[in-house]
Amino acid sequence: VQLQASGGGWVQAGGSLRLSCAASERIFSSAVMAWFRQTPGNEREFVSAIRWGTSRTYYADAVKGRFTISRTTADNTVYLQMNSLKPEDTAVFYCARGVGLGNAPADYKSWGQGTQVTVSS
Repeated sequence: VQLQASGGGWVQAGGSLRLSCAASERIFSSAVMAWFRQTPGNEREFVSAIRWGTSRTYYADAVKGRFTISRTTADNTVYLQMNSLKPEDTAVFYCARGVGLGNAPADYKSWGQGTQVTVSS
């Protein structure tokens, strides 16, 4: 499956952005879709995940209460609504698909191309 991420951009601190990740084919109910982010020189960091079948969600502590992950099964798209953005949220955001829940990049087999999010102070 190919994943196409979009929605990144520049925003001032306190602002909001909504990322989208569209899959090229049907996502099965057993799958987990996730968002990671990465800054230069650092490892890719788990942000959030959603179980496709149950829509149960998971968040990193750093984004809990500010970010919301959701999905629409009709068009195989996962979203990340990001509110109250902070400069430290600046990163390239990646969507990923896995078959089991995990917070390590190795747990996911398919990746989108990344979308840049820049938050200015």
